[in-house]
Amino acid sequence: MSGSIAHGRSVLAAQAAGADLAYIGSAFIATEEANADPRYKQMIVDSTASDIVYSNLFTGVHGNYLRGSIEAAGLDPDNLAVSDPSAMSFEGGTTKAKSWRDIWAAGQGVGTVSAVVSAAQIVDRLGLEYAVAKAHLLQA
Repeated sequence: MSGSIAHGRSVLAAQAAGADLAYIGSAFIATEEANADPRYKQMIVDSTASDIVYSNLFTGVHGNYLRGSIEAAGLDPDNLAVSDPSAMSFEGGTTKAKSWRDIWAAGQGVGTVSAVVSAAQIVDRLGLEYAVAKAHLLQA
């Protein structure tokens, strides 16, 4: 299960709902170890769920993208074409942006990311949050 999972309690909730695993993506893009552009990492830190744009323009398959990266590429995130290969051309104009490099994907859980930290810190935090949430449920 995936989608806005960013806390240990969300992992526990996914497990309680019958999921075999919980997938966390955006938080790990913004880690020290991630091989992502530092601007991408910072944009995740600075973004909220309202900064996510759902579009199929860039790959032909609907996905979530960071509004700021779309704007930086010279496009209007509020007026994107629908999977039109001619509209996703970055040739010419005043930009040297490439969709595969400069349009950055992220999920709605970006609002929970407050800093670029190590992956180990995220894993440790998730483990602690999971244990606290589980203990709370067992006491109820």
